[in-house]
Amino acid sequence: MSAATADGVNATGTGIGSGTGTTAAADDDYEKLNFYCLGGGNEVGRSCHIVEYRGKVVMLDAGVHPAYSGVESLPYYDDFDLSKVDVLLISHFHLDHAASLPYVMQHTGFKGRVFMTYPTKAIYKWLLNDFVRVTSITDSNGGSSDDNSNTNSFLYTDDDLNESLDRIETIDYHSTIEVEGIRFTAFHAGHVLGAAMFFVELGGLKFLFTGDYSREEDRHLSSAELPPSRPDLLITEATFGTATHVPRIERESALTTIIHSTIQQGGRCLLPVFALGRAQEILLILDEYWQNNKDLQKIPIYYASDLAKKCMAVYQRYVNMMNDNIRKRFTETNTNPFHFKYIKNITNIEKMDDLQPSVMIASPGMLQNGISRRILERWCPDPRNSLIMTGYSVEGTMAKTILTEPTEIPSIQNPDIMIPRKMNVEEISFAAHVDYEQNSKFIELVDPKAIILVHGESNPMGRLKSALLSKYQKLKNTEDEVKVYSPRNGSKLTLQFKGKKIAKVMGQLATKLPKEHDTINGVLVQKDFDLSLLKIEDLREFSGLTTTIVKQRQSLRCDANKHLINWQLSQMFGFVKVLIDTEDEEDEEDDEYVVEIMSSVKVTLEHKIGIVTVEWNSGMVDDTIADSVIAILMSCDSSPASVKLSSKSCNHNHNHSHNGVKSEEKEEEIISNEYSTEERLNRIGKLFEVQFGDSFSNHLDENYGIVKIGKNEAKIDYITLKVQCSSGALRGRVEGVLKRSLDLVAPLSLE
Repeated sequence: MSAATADGVNATGTGIGSGTGTTAAADDDYEKLNFYCLGGGNEVGRSCHIVEYRGKVVMLDAGVHPAYSGVESLPYYDDFDLSKVDVLLISHFHLDHAASLPYVMQHTGFKGRVFMTYPTKAIYKWLLNDFVRVTSITDSNGGSSDDNSNTNSFLYTDDDLNESLDRIETIDYHSTIEVEGIRFTAFHAGHVLGAAMFFVELGGLKFLFTGDYSREEDRHLSSAELPPSRPDLLITEATFGTATHVPRIERESALTTIIHSTIQQGGRCLLPVFALGRAQEILLILDEYWQNNKDLQKIPIYYASDLAKKCMAVYQRYVNMMNDNIRKRFTETNTNPFHFKYIKNITNIEKMDDLQPSVMIASPGMLQNGISRRILERWCPDPRNSLIMTGYSVEGTMAKTILTEPTEIPSIQNPDIMIPRKMNVEEISFAAHVDYEQNSKFIELVDPKAIILVHGESNPMGRLKSALLSKYQKLKNTEDEVKVYSPRNGSKLTLQFKGKKIAKVMGQLATKLPKEHDTINGVLVQKDFDLSLLKIEDLREFSGLTTTIVKQRQSLRCDANKHLINWQLSQMFGFVKVLIDTEDEEDEEDDEYVVEIMSSVKVTLEHKIGIVTVEWNSGMVDDTIADSVIAILMSCDSSPASVKLSSKSCNHNHNHSHNGVKSEEKEEEIISNEYSTEERLNRIGKLFEVQFGDSFSNHLDENYGIVKIGKNEAKIDYITLKVQCSSGALRGRVEGVLKRSLDLVAPLSLE
């Protein structure tokens, strides 16, 4: 199969992480890859990246930033022409990775195809419907019409969402799809249900985009998979930088301990979560804990999300995509683990018992708006209550702010009203992102040639980059050097990869294996990035192409005879195959002479009319050979080599008796169309007289001439046409005159 392996990588770019690598090969030997960071560069939120390579464009994710609203929350789409995108791959359904997709598909020049996994698409519709609704509510409740961030909150409508949904295509895990020469395969990423890492191949280059991923198996999801082959480039998250997670068992114990103690003192617990993802993990933990603690079974656990009932059905449907633990429970008990016994779904918090101890799991996780924010404002003045942050908190959000334990927080209805904060604030991260140890080990196993870090705040990402560079320091300035980049939003990073192009042999050429050093001749066919080597006869069957043979013929005037033509062509090509050589002793003009050069070009001499015809089948190689043959024929009878050949023939073959009677032995004679050889040599002598005057003496009878200037003397041998002289300057001047003289004298013919 067509493939290419990167032999080296250079890089230049703008923004953090740009630099220049060095390899032994010239820049012309490399193919350039452009990486555009439109979002998620030195920040968490609005993830969006563009990979451009050899005319193909792959877009990765299209999210929004949870700390902003309206167009301010979008990736920097103006920095790239989205009409050039061939394929858009969505890693998972979280808003910071998928929420601007309807905007891209309905309100930009985007014309490409969109892919995501089945669970992602199933949840995508409900999640974004809720996003549109919550955005609308926030816009109507907060700020005046003069507030730009609010008036621009409506990025798209429900109609935009529904129309975009029709264009989204789904992909199975481990299946490979090809679009316009771009191949991509989805692998389990852990993180949330349906989350995928994409292994992409285009033009021989391979890169892996992890999206958000987890290398730790939890209660319902498997850990992220390793790709089957080594990528040239790894685009990976850097969310936790160099931090290390507390073991899962310890986290679960800490969570249940805080909840239990809060309830015992008459308090209530608020756990802000994404509606889907970590929420399901928390629900599984609490449902089991309630099952094992009878004293808690009268305490309600509320799952407050408008999406809860709709999207929980998706989790119940895709149990087969979860880990062995969930599938085993489902098979052995014939019950779905997501049919919770102690969890109550509510959509209207006004109907809940807000005075008694309870546990509230509510979205959104960033506390920017919605049910979780309203519950926070209700419960935060009571010191008996606890707020437990279980996910990652993005800079600029209330979730991040409250971790600093402020004494008061602003009301979402009226930011001028401050609400006292006395409730306990705890952070126990269940965020399904890799920590440093997991990320570093995964990178080591994947073994890429270059790494691009995304989806991480500036400081944690910078620490991770430094740690990775230190880890691979020993490989610096070697062929195995690993380069690490952390581009900022709006920056363009250029990487250069060198690779081998491999063609797949097909058809008749593939019927037997070639032996070592065998040469395979065929037609190289390229479709997108695939190369195939075929015989011409197989073109139609394997590629749908047809062939046309163009036979070319060119005739030109040539006064040279067949012997001189053969000699000149043999000097150039080594061997000339004579196809026809008939000789009419009575009429030499009726001779027929046809030769073939390199089994491709045929030359026919029509001596009677002085015309040579050259014929060949049009093709890159044959055209080159034919051009060389024609060039030789056009100068055949006037080149210096021909003059030299004729001169030697004159001296060696011009034997005659002193009484003017020819010898009985048959001889080859030098004849001229206009002048004899002696006349031409005499003309050469006259040209030397013009150049050197009395310093030149011509000894034509003895086949040499002398140029004497001062003490230096140059001898011109008319037989070998070489110059003998001890003075390099004089010899060079004489040789120059001799060369020009040979070009000027009339041509000779050898018969």
